[in-house]
This record gives sequence, structure tokens and C-alpha cells, in this order.
Amino acid sequence: MIALDERLQLLKAEQPERAALIELFTALAAKAKEVSRIIAAGGDLGSTIGDQNADGDAQKALDVMADDEFLDAAKLSGVVAAYCSEEQDRAVILDQNAPLVIAIDPLDGSSNIDVNVSIGTIISVLPNPGGDLQQSAMQSGDQQLAAAFFVYGPQTTLYLTLGEGTDLYRMDPISGLFVLIEERIEIAEETSEYAINASNARQWFTPIQRYISDLLLGEEGPRERNFNMRWIGSLVADAGRIFNRGGVFLYPGDRRPKYENGRLRLIYEANPVAFLVEQAGGAATDGAARILEKTPTEIHERTALVFGSKTEVRWVGSYEAETRQGLDQSPLFSHRNLFRS
Repeated sequence: MIALDERLQLLKAEQPERAALIELFTALAAKAKEVSRIIAAGGDLGSTIGDQNADGDAQKALDVMADDEFLDAAKLSGVVAAYCSEEQDRAVILDQNAPLVIAIDPLDGSSNIDVNVSIGTIISVLPNPGGDLQQSAMQSGDQQLAAAFFVYGPQTTLYLTLGEGTDLYRMDPISGLFVLIEERIEIAEETSEYAINASNARQWFTPIQRYISDLLLGEEGPRERNFNMRWIGSLVADAGRIFNRGGVFLYPGDRRPKYENGRLRLIYEANPVAFLVEQAGGAATDGAARILEKTPTEIHERTALVFGSKTEVRWVGSYEAETRQGLDQSPLFSHRNLFRS
């Protein structure tokens, strides 16, 4: 087995133009090890500290601690021009001339801290475009140089892509080293498993209501097979399951105020997850458009997100397309989409 540090150094020797990425992920992995240790030790990590982050969510003690740790990693790496975080109102400018920009959700799933459900850190790495660094993260997701997420759970794991496939590492609890477990993960193209927060069903727009209704009909419905639902409520945990055994994840927009365009953050949640998923042979959209082609307009922009097994993501898109074309008004709509006639 090969450790992350060793693998990164080998890559640095083979591709010296990627030296900055190597330095950054070496620093980030060291901080993730420390965050994992703090989480495992327990304590009052889920307490609300009385502040709100830039997106209006209540900050937990662990949110702030993780943000401090990863900002420190960005500084120590010496290769980051701007640090854009869910916990910061604006980008933190570090070095105008450094080659990289980092966009990060330092502690994804913080509402699950107190109930011992897996939580994580999501990271997007972009090139420094020059100019106003406050706008440096306003790049489409297909400009990403790398993406990753750490999962802090029964095991601490790392899913990482540098644009050449998605690899899985697991932290050895004794040495603290991240060890390569699986190289070039392939997400199964077909699936009978989906993840969605069904408590919001009454708020969903018509395409998602139709799609889920057809899945629930099972063998007797238009999909002609049974589906199973899994929902953890932690993006990194749900994503990790899909990387391991396939599936589709849906966090659609809905009728609630401020949820119309979706709720996940484009730059530091949807984009890095989409990059990792596509590098593993899956697909990621907002229900209709490819996530990595969307151009953000502000740092905390929201989006709907559908990702996972490629065929199932296409099915979701077919329901969206039918609604746009008015086909869902037909009495035969349940038999018509991209896969039926």
C-alpha cells in the first residue's frame, strides 16, 4: 500500500508543473488528520456559538475550528492566492501572485455533529485567474485543477481527484497516514438506489414529484423494478456511499422561499463533488444542466444538485425536459421520456 504523501511526491517528480497542488494537498491532509483527532476526542463541538456564517447558517464551534485549521493549511502551503470559505463573508487574500485559489466547506454536515453521523470537508482548487482576487472563485467548475472531500466517520477517508480519475484513501489511525485504498473508482452506471429528503416531497416541483413517484411504484410502475431509498443528510456521507456502491443523490430546488434554485453551494459543494463524480464515470447536473458548465455570479451561490450513476441522472433530466416541453400534461406522460416512446 502506498501513502498519500509518497504518492504526491512521486507525482511531483513526474509532473513538476503540479508542484503547487502537491504542496497544497500535503498541507490539507495534515490538517484533516488534526481535525479528525479533535472530532474523535469529542466534547462540546456541536454547540452554537451565537454567530451566523456568510450564508446565514448558525455556526457551530467545530465549523469555526475547522475553518481556522484549513485557512492555516492554505497559508502554510505557500501556494494559495485566495481562500474562499462558507464561513467567511469574503475571500481571504493570502498572496496575489500565488498560483492557486481554494474554495472550501470546512465542515460539511455540521448539524450532525451531536448525533455522531459522518461529517466532512469539501475542497475545490482553481487556478489564480489574476485580477481582483475577491472574484477569483467565480470560475466554472470545469476550470478546477483538483477536488477532494474528507469524511470523518468510523474511518477517516479522502476522495481525491487531480483530474486523472478519483482515488480513495483511508487514514491509518496509528500512523495518521492516508493510505491508498482504491485507485480510479468507477461509479456503477446503473442503480436501484436513490437518496433524497422525502420530508420535502410536498414542496418539490412537478418533475421531481413525478420521478420519485415512478420509483416508488417499483415493479408495477414505468421503471419496472424496485428501488431502495437511503438518506443520511450529510453530503459527504451520501457521496461516499455512491462512490462505493452506486446510486443517485438529489437535492432539488423546491417551492420554499430561498430554495427555488436549490440549497447547496455551487462553488465549494456542488462543483468539487461534480468533478469527483465525473472523474469516476458518473454524472452531475442541477436536474437539467451540467454542474461543471455553470458560471457562478457570487461566492455563496446556491444550486440544485443531482449526481451519481450516469443512467439515473439522465432519467432525472428526462423528467425535467418533459415538463419544459409540456409533455407531462399528456394522459400518457408516465410512459414518455427519453427512454420510452
